[in-house]
Amino acid sequence: MKIGVQSIHFNADKDLLAFIQKKANKLDLFFDQIIGGDVYLKLDNVSDEANKITEIKLMIPGNTLFAKEQCKSFEEATDLAIESLRKQINKHKEKIKAHESNHKQIISQAIN
Repeated sequence: MKIGVQSIHFNADKDLLAFIQKKANKLDLFFDQIIGGDVYLKLDNVSDEANKITEIKLMIPGNTLFAKEQCKSFEEATDLAIESLRKQINKHKEKIKAHESNHKQIISQAIN
């Protein structure tokens, strides 16, 4: 899966980029039709320690999924955002299955 990473107003090191790519690749295990994604890393100007924001936009056929998390580290924010996207993917798959089974039911009724 192709993931674009943009770090806004700072330069992300290659270890962080590798970490994000590794985590994003795990989403392929849950849904193999992912087209691609964008990750935005931002530093928030607040006095709180939890000033690192990770936003992930994931393109799938017919939909775009989005997750945003703010934590003390980019790794923690990325973990939480990926987990949120995993839940969204599962919900999307359930909708697709329900839609397909509904179509099968309508077709079988039309035939009989």
